[in-house]
Amino acid sequence: MIATESKERYIAAFEQSQSNGNGAAPAWLKKLRRDGIASFAAQGFPTPKDEEWKYTSVEPIASLPLAQSQGSERGIDADEMIAQSFADATCPRLVFINGVWTREFSFAPGLPRGVRLTSLAELIKQDEPLLSEQLGRHANYRRQAFVALNTAFMGDGAVVIIPPGCCLAQPIYLIYISSPGAGPLVSHPRTLIFLGAGSEAKIIESYVGVDEGAYFCNAVTELIGAADSLADYYRLQREGRSAFHTGTFDADLDRGAHLTAHAVTLGGSLIRNNVHVALNGEGAECVLNGLYLGEGKQHIDNFTEIDHLKPRATSFELYKGILNGAAHGVFNGKIVVHKDAQKSDARQVNKNLLLSANAVVNTKPQLEIYADDVKCSHGSTIGQLDADALFYLRTRGLGVAEARSLLSFAFAGDVVGRIKVDSLRRQLDDYLAVQFRRV
Repeated sequence: MIATESKERYIAAFEQSQSNGNGAAPAWLKKLRRDGIASFAAQGFPTPKDEEWKYTSVEPIASLPLAQSQGSERGIDADEMIAQSFADATCPRLVFINGVWTREFSFAPGLPRGVRLTSLAELIKQDEPLLSEQLGRHANYRRQAFVALNTAFMGDGAVVIIPPGCCLAQPIYLIYISSPGAGPLVSHPRTLIFLGAGSEAKIIESYVGVDEGAYFCNAVTELIGAADSLADYYRLQREGRSAFHTGTFDADLDRGAHLTAHAVTLGGSLIRNNVHVALNGEGAECVLNGLYLGEGKQHIDNFTEIDHLKPRATSFELYKGILNGAAHGVFNGKIVVHKDAQKSDARQVNKNLLLSANAVVNTKPQLEIYADDVKCSHGSTIGQLDADALFYLRTRGLGVAEARSLLSFAFAGDVVGRIKVDSLRRQLDDYLAVQFRRV
């Protein structure tokens, strides 16, 4: 009943937004938004009866009052923003507060010729052709309710365009800040990343909450990698304690393209991360690294899907979870090797560390193989800290708390150590060291 009522509220809010002037947009975008709300109306909110949502109830999200903001609800300190998002203040960045681009916090000096780093809303005003060609073509709003909702309400977000052959030396930061102020709010940030043939870039996308109030951030990112492009993509989620976050990352890789995607989940009350990669060209490669930390009553759900569509594609996936208190973790990873994807090589690993008796994790690695000349494997583990390792450290003079902290840090370090941006890796190491002292 709650989900049905909430669905009707969203549909009514969409119709109102179209009638009060927010419907002004190019014809292709109007149609895309209409298709999005129609798809959401048909699907409704997912329930645990849906196999992909078996362990996650979205009723807390559906019951949140619907209120959209048009920018900052309170003064935000620039230094606080940089620190919270693990950003490097010297690198180019776009900053959005409650889903709206904030020019005074953004910084984009000296970008190479042809690189575009700008607000989606600004490009919509210019009717940029790339938007009509790529926006909404990869993240599946017809099958995913939250993507449909984002598509219906999308108005702003980041657009990154890297021209063919361009290699960016510095990473680009995309920072989405939620500041609900006195009441709850809902935002639907949309990100589009396009890498031209033979280009290279590091993109760091951060979601940060600076207030303790409840809010819902429903984000969608589409990444298109042209032939032989190289993308190093990071998604950091550090929402507020009472926040709800659904994030969808969808990548389409052409021949010889390589993507390394890192997902680090640290905050929020109810979190759902969806990752889908289509290896859509011969020899395409992807690496998915994930780390999720839960405590208290946090619920963190990771759903990943890799589609091997063409021959000689390679994928490797490593997700690790550390859960304490009464936290609940979910990992549902699927690799699909299609009929034409001969010579595919796919590996998937999920490891979980439970630090308390009340922490729970549900893990479901999956392989679907329709080709006959492939190398594929998957595996999952759930366990506690090794008693022998704890004993060894204690015989070397460490206390129980120090030993637990050191082993937990080492478990997480397997993922953090794969981060190629030095400043980001150091900041995450420092953050984790502080967090594990409380274990």
